[in-house]
Amino acid sequence: MKLLKDILYKAGLEEVIGSTHLAVEKLCSDSRLADALSAFVAVRGTQTDGHLFIDKAIDQGCKIIICEEFPDSQISGVTYVKVKNTQGTLGVIAANFYDNPSEKLDLIGTTGTNGKTTVCTLQYQLFKALGYKVGLLSTVVNKIGNREIKATHTTPDTIQLNELLAEMVEEGCQYCFMEVSSHAIHQQRISGLTFKGALFTNITHDHLDYHKTFNAYIKAKKGFFDELNSQAFSLINEDDAHGEIMVQNSKSKAHTFSLKRDSDFKVKILENHFQGLNLIIDDKEIWSKLIGEFNAYNLLATYATALLLDQDKLEVLTMLSNLNPPAGRFQYVRTENGVTGIVDYAHTPDALKNVLNTIADIRGGDEKVITVVGCGGDRDNKKRPLMADIATKKSDKVILTSDNPRTEDLNQIIKEMEVGVEKSHLRKTLSITDRREAIKAAASMAESGDIILVAGKGHENYQEVNGVRTDFDDMLILTEMLNLVN
Repeated sequence: MKLLKDILYKAGLEEVIGSTHLAVEKLCSDSRLADALSAFVAVRGTQTDGHLFIDKAIDQGCKIIICEEFPDSQISGVTYVKVKNTQGTLGVIAANFYDNPSEKLDLIGTTGTNGKTTVCTLQYQLFKALGYKVGLLSTVVNKIGNREIKATHTTPDTIQLNELLAEMVEEGCQYCFMEVSSHAIHQQRISGLTFKGALFTNITHDHLDYHKTFNAYIKAKKGFFDELNSQAFSLINEDDAHGEIMVQNSKSKAHTFSLKRDSDFKVKILENHFQGLNLIIDDKEIWSKLIGEFNAYNLLATYATALLLDQDKLEVLTMLSNLNPPAGRFQYVRTENGVTGIVDYAHTPDALKNVLNTIADIRGGDEKVITVVGCGGDRDNKKRPLMADIATKKSDKVILTSDNPRTEDLNQIIKEMEVGVEKSHLRKTLSITDRREAIKAAASMAESGDIILVAGKGHENYQEVNGVRTDFDDMLILTEMLNLVN
């Protein structure tokens, strides 16, 4: 329990009607959760405006309303607090309510189009191996020490974020590694948090259904670094053309990592095949179970983070060899007759290109690459023809199929993908709307030595059609189909 006056600290108050000496036992931005012991924050969201539900919150007994505009009439006994921006204020008061947990551990955030989940997962594994109690906030799962909490968004909402961080502090976590999405930055879900460090992996075509333009997407990512304080470090991918933009005007201490350019932290690939990566990092040779150039970047970012957090260089390099990729990130299975099946979350053009380039780097030469790929509904439709174009140019056979159609017509989604298929590639391209049947078809086409890539869903264990989620796990289905036909 907190007093209202205490959680309003640094909230940027403009006007208050009523008493601030009221007890608050919970915060909510959903009027359906409001009651006599809660403070309701009327947030203007992407779908609706919380100000429309102030009366409903009061009807349910709520006595504290935090808003940008007072209602036309005020009810006696209710305290109304006016602030300039309820989205940003929610983060500040949530941090105050949970005793500012991000200040009591080292919070490291990673943003970028691709690699966020892998980097955060590797950081979590590494620091656990180094003997620390660690928290993880990722697309795949949230963890407090060894305890797992199901993840519903790349970045949780502001209240849940602070609640999870407070639990980490209570359980003795010293570090937390967190994915930071462009949506969360733009929606100010990370407002009120204190970051010890921030990482930038890369930025490519994605989320333009939300941000509308690529410049707006870049600006959203940059917003994360703009808010860092002078005690924080930033770590950017020097090989990405937009890396340096991220830290322009940032108060943080900037550092760089790269594979191809001069930087503070450098990696060189000696070997890259299905058994893993042989790398040189800071003049030391290491072996990793992870595969592909993109994972060389992810491992280097993890290593650099550890050194910036004052960990021992040789101990960190030794531990890197034991780290495992997260589920659905270049996860593979092999049959007895030599067919390799790969499942990857690649759902952007750049991610798909990276995965197919990795396969090209490690294939023997005679085997076929068969790619199964779809695009999600109610999302950026501009990337659909790009995904099909990349798949058909870099594969021997391609099956265009469903992903998560959501509320869109999956046939229309596939038609928009087909626009990207050049005439010379039409012969090797099939369209099968049923994703299970598409995976089955790929398995039946594969011969000894061939490689099947099932892209787009990765770790997801469901398929969403018209608001209904049904069980669907690419790896389980691919394994089943390979066993049936081989």
